[in-house]
Amino acid sequence: MRPPAYLLLVVALVATLGCGRSRGQDASSSAAPPTAAPAAGAPGTPPPHQDEPEQHAELSTKVRLPPDVVRAAGIKTSAAEMESLPATVDLTGEIAADPDRSARLAARVPGRIVEVRAKEGDRVKAGQVLAVLESPELARARATLASAEARAAAARLNANRLRNLEAKSLAAGQEVAVAVAEASALDAEAAAARQTLAAFGQTAEQAQGGTARVTIRTPLAGFVLSRDAVQGQSVDAEHVIAVVGDLERAYFLGRLFEKDLARVKVGAKAEIRLNAYPGEVFEATIETIGRQIDPAARTVTARIVVRNHGDLVKVGLFGTARVVVAASVAMAKRVVVPLSAVTRVTNRDVVFVRQPDGDFELHPVTLGRTAGGRAEILSGLREGEAVVVDGAFTLKSTILKGTFGEGE
Repeated sequence: MRPPAYLLLVVALVATLGCGRSRGQDASSSAAPPTAAPAAGAPGTPPPHQDEPEQHAELSTKVRLPPDVVRAAGIKTSAAEMESLPATVDLTGEIAADPDRSARLAARVPGRIVEVRAKEGDRVKAGQVLAVLESPELARARATLASAEARAAAARLNANRLRNLEAKSLAAGQEVAVAVAEASALDAEAAAARQTLAAFGQTAEQAQGGTARVTIRTPLAGFVLSRDAVQGQSVDAEHVIAVVGDLERAYFLGRLFEKDLARVKVGAKAEIRLNAYPGEVFEATIETIGRQIDPAARTVTARIVVRNHGDLVKVGLFGTARVVVAASVAMAKRVVVPLSAVTRVTNRDVVFVRQPDGDFELHPVTLGRTAGGRAEILSGLREGEAVVVDGAFTLKSTILKGTFGEGE
């Protein structure tokens, strides 16, 4: 008996599906096994990132130095104290040269610049030549002096000759008087010619020379703050060749608001931070407070003396002066250290604390207010700990050197 037709059709479909699944499994099993990732530097592979180090070196927190090194570096410590810092007022302003330690070097005589021996920003010594001018006016002044001196000498000889003749009754007294007066007048002309040359910057020896050149010398040591001179330039007597300033002692011109006038006093201590060097503190003192209020800004100028260090001070730099004033209310007490104890390592404020075993330990700290050369420590330090106040740079260099060595 033959099976029904539909039954044969179902069997055929099942067989077809089974063969398809078997072929799929065979194809997957015959496929090549997965290959390993290509090695770095192999052809066709991108290079590894060169700007991503595998691991940043940990910063060492302790330094041990031999006693002789500690003495040679001048390392000194002071105990952190609990005290309240005085109140302060902040004044914005800028650096200016001290007018009493500056010089504007004018040509003094019309002429033409033939030499320029200094550039803007150069450090110069007192008496150094900055420029040389050639001046027909100077030549004429020297000729006038030579002529006046020659005529005065002849007039003196004539007056002496007439005196001798008068003694022998061979000349009248009137003639002698006229000759003496003429000699005196010519002596006065010669003296005036010498003074004219002195005004041109010529010494007595130079006044006798035959050259028409004028040397422009700086009367003080310092820096060339500005220069307006090029070779071949024609100048008049009032033209300023250069401005020289001694920046070892400069001024910070702070703008003191009217409301703070009663609190800020002459002689008050100040700390100046310049925008160009936010990590540097310049200790200063208020020298004078102006007598005229700016009607628009309602401020008066406080002239604050700044002592330069590291040649950082430059005319025109903006900054802020923090001036110590009398407090209207009692200030809270906090742990306080000298400002010289605080330094920066890897963009963190830190201090170095000497341990009982002689090691120096780095403490990251959080700073509060600063005033009068001292700084509040909000965290990272306890009262009584021995903080390095001198020589911290040596310890900082030692730590950074050790870190770089590990990285290498």
